[in-house]
Amino acid sequence: HTMSEETQLLIPLELYEESGVNIGTKQKSADMSRFIDTVNSDGLYLLNLHQTDNRIRIIASFLNQYEPSQIMVVSARQYGQRPARMFAEAIGANSAVGRFIPGSLTNPALRSYKEPDILFVTDPASDQQSLREAVNTGLPIVGLVDANNKLRNVDVALPANNKSRHSLALIYWLLSREVLKLRGQTTDEDWAEANDLEDWKSTF
Repeated sequence: HTMSEETQLLIPLELYEESGVNIGTKQKSADMSRFIDTVNSDGLYLLNLHQTDNRIRIIASFLNQYEPSQIMVVSARQYGQRPARMFAEAIGANSAVGRFIPGSLTNPALRSYKEPDILFVTDPASDQQSLREAVNTGLPIVGLVDANNKLRNVDVALPANNKSRHSLALIYWLLSREVLKLRGQTTDEDWAEANDLEDWKSTF
């Protein structure tokens, strides 16, 4: 990589790599081929970090077209719950972490009923209940997608390892920073000072 390419990344390439953001799965879906660089010695497909970095910027500005309280972030996946909740809190969005109560997006009689304008999923596979309901109600869907995910119902894809606590913490930490920077509410320095990345990692 040339120096100029490196300096354009939101964080140093090493930080993405140390957190395993690019470490995919042993299976890949046809949908994800364009985000995959190569296969490592363990047979894991590796995601292209430049595309991931670029998508974080695109998604940050896409999310800022919505009223924060109308954004709903979900994570059924254990390691995604803490960072997804912290991301939602940081940007002023709603979150539903842990088991998603069926009907939360479709049944007004439920206490958990919400009418967001956009859904953000941590993993289209483990979040398929909320994904299906969002599709039925016509909501746009942003999703973290790993090498094995299908993109059929994901409108805006963010290619990243969505299985590891390190990767999920980093992605949500960084996405929060970028959303707030675009709103003029933080800087790289202020964000890093106020938000220790370790705190964003799932503790179990």
